[in-house]
Amino acid sequence: MKMALLSPSPPPLLLLNNTSLKTSKSQNQISFHLNFTNPKSNINLSSLLIISRRNRKSRYIFRSVANSQLCTTTTHETITLDRSSILVHESSDENELWAAACLRARTFFVRKEPFHGTEDHIKYMAEREFEALKERIAGKRIGFKRVSCINATVPLSRMSGSLDDLCSVCKYSDNGEGRLVIGTLDLNQCLRLPDEITGKRPEGIGSDFARAYLSNVCVAKELHKNGVGSSLVAMSKNVAKEWGNDP
Repeated sequence: MKMALLSPSPPPLLLLNNTSLKTSKSQNQISFHLNFTNPKSNINLSSLLIISRRNRKSRYIFRSVANSQLCTTTTHETITLDRSSILVHESSDENELWAAACLRARTFFVRKEPFHGTEDHIKYMAEREFEALKERIAGKRIGFKRVSCINATVPLSRMSGSLDDLCSVCKYSDNGEGRLVIGTLDLNQCLRLPDEITGKRPEGIGSDFARAYLSNVCVAKELHKNGVGSSLVAMSKNVAKEWGNDP
């Protein structure tokens, strides 16, 4: 691969063989996103070069960034679970509710581009969700007739080392056994979700009858395609029937 940096005025040009090149500019740096193929091995590679402007004389310095540092969407390895180990149930235990709140924060509040204090922000959002979840279950939130938190959990001992990040955040203790919340949702009985802004609201005969709604549905991204979401929804239907709702 050949590379040449030309005069900084006009803006520098990066010459590469067998590549596709995307550039982006900011006030103090120019970023080159590279995608190229090794003709001998036919392996596609990608990388990023950042050229930083150090002073007013337009002197540029190359800084190479490894692939692992790029803020791009990555495909997570799917881990297959023993489905017989998955327990789906209603929960009001605060330790388990905290683990569920952490999973929700981990799923819903992570930005694609990490920023300073990301972990503190996620913890803050988990604390807010934890307090709100307890209030909803206790019937203290206006607009909700009844709320149940339904979780899918597995024994912590069944988890592999590749799930260390998930295990450190979403674990809890149940009668001395370490368990992990891998999926969670809220089943709400109400006329409509208080913050609902889309969808068709019931009208006419029966519009004053409390219906069952699902919210905050999420499954740990590392454990998709294990039937966890389907199991959560199936359990929700059973609970809704017990409440008098016909799903």
